[in-house]
Amino acid sequence: MKDQKVYITRMIPERAIRLLEGHYSVGVNTEDRALRREELIDKVRGMHGVMSMLNDRIDDELMDAAGSQCRIFANYAVGFNNIDIPSASQRGIFISNTPDVLTDATADLAWTLLLAAARRVAEGDSTVRSGRFVGWSPLFMLGVEVTGKTLGIVGAGRIGQAVSRRASGFDMKILYTANNIKPDFEKKTGASFVGLNSLLELSDFVSLHVPLTPATYHLISEPEFRIMKKTAILINTSRGPVIDEKALAEALRAGQIRGAGLDVYEREPEVEKGLLDLDNAVLCPHLGSATLETRHRMGLMAAENILAALRGEIPPQCLNPEAVKNR
Repeated sequence: MKDQKVYITRMIPERAIRLLEGHYSVGVNTEDRALRREELIDKVRGMHGVMSMLNDRIDDELMDAAGSQCRIFANYAVGFNNIDIPSASQRGIFISNTPDVLTDATADLAWTLLLAAARRVAEGDSTVRSGRFVGWSPLFMLGVEVTGKTLGIVGAGRIGQAVSRRASGFDMKILYTANNIKPDFEKKTGASFVGLNSLLELSDFVSLHVPLTPATYHLISEPEFRIMKKTAILINTSRGPVIDEKALAEALRAGQIRGAGLDVYEREPEVEKGLLDLDNAVLCPHLGSATLETRHRMGLMAAENILAALRGEIPPQCLNPEAVKNR
């Protein structure tokens, strides 16, 4: 099968690359940067399979460049808003993602951001490093407690539920919104289903776990910040455009909400300038799945999807099995 070619658009952990090299001719972008559009178009030409990243736009132009022999774009991410799935299906190209394997890592990071924002950890670190820490004081850098507060989960999928399970150690009340009521989740966590506005009004911490769709674009904007408690802290480990970043910066500066912890951004990697000088915003560089264990599992899962597709099978994590009808 060495006559079949696979391209990986960004360097990933070696185990997945070696797995693919055992079967195919494999090319990899070895530079530590995303490929420019014209480079990406050139690199996918003639490929039978492509392992793509969340910041690669997979559209008609790119799929046409890949050619009719291309069978799969395996996204190295759980999200897939970067891919035109209907167009892929029409061409008989499978699309896959990497669900489940990054759930715990992302949930852990959501809690990292929540605790850091609540206890002003980033601000405290900066204070110590800059030599501004002059000793303990009863009123110095007071944060807020997490234990016993109300956690609002917007989007109770795999990651949202994992975040909620971790809240049990803090004796938190859990509210959630979702496309439907989840009885098993409620039974395991004591969570209560409410509408978005009620969740925002009642929650001390709001954690976002929705996919990016037209319906969730700017889901949290100026009207929502007016509903939230002035003491609330907003966490986002989903997709940046779910929040109106400019409105968030204004809400934080005006004291409409207490704080925010962000791992993703509306125009990533660009960050709204109004956020950069705010002490009540904790900003991470998209680290949700960034553990050694998770990134290895993501690579192996994406590689297994490519192996299945090039064997003529429907990939295990296929998002469009209907594509088989157009092969």
